[in-house]
Amino acid sequence: MGKDVIVACDFSSKAETLAFLDQFSGRKPYVKIGMELFYAEGPSIVREIKARGHQIFLDLKLHDIPNTVKKAMAVLSRLDVDMINLHAAGTRAMMEGALEGVTRPDGSRPLVIAVTQLTSTSQTRMQEELLIPRTMEETVMAYAANAAQAGLDGVVCSPMEAGKVHEACGRNFVTVTPGIRFAEGDKGDQVRVTTPAQAKDLGSDYIVVGRPITAAADPVAAYERCVREFTD
Repeated sequence: MGKDVIVACDFSSKAETLAFLDQFSGRKPYVKIGMELFYAEGPSIVREIKARGHQIFLDLKLHDIPNTVKKAMAVLSRLDVDMINLHAAGTRAMMEGALEGVTRPDGSRPLVIAVTQLTSTSQTRMQEELLIPRTMEETVMAYAANAAQAGLDGVVCSPMEAGKVHEACGRNFVTVTPGIRFAEGDKGDQVRVTTPAQAKDLGSDYIVVGRPITAAADPVAAYERCVREFTD
């Protein structure tokens, strides 16, 4: 499994997003399109960025009854993205429905991954607010096991859990890890964070990096630093 840096294009408009990507002359970074941009611009922004040659992780975190998620995934499959996600908390039945919906008639489909626990969620919040009594590690491992049993390709988790996920679900089970900051960077609203180099050592397959790149004085240099620290 090759390692890659996914740039979180958490912008509110097409103009802002394309202006940002235009800075990467000659490079085509893997791009995450999340709720903010997708809800602002709709499917057309996915098609335009894909047409520019970027791989796309469509980060919409679907979570609903199995039939609704299955039908939504069938629609999203037409966008030809490379990776798509949903919440593991929706149960194995929901994940199985999602996989069925996103698989095209020719059998092709994007990587489908499940969110375990958001990196903004601490163990205390999970236990006291979500009423999940287990430890963070136990919860993430159980959710990852459910995703694997449902036939998904991997999970979104913290880098701190990536190695354990691989031990439990196999080396080819993909770990996509947000919560990445440079050593000198501000954590923002993230709780479970690491540097790119630490994420590499912990076993992350992909790191998702937003503000440390998009808000940098020189985004291209920040991206190249990320790639260097994570892949070298």
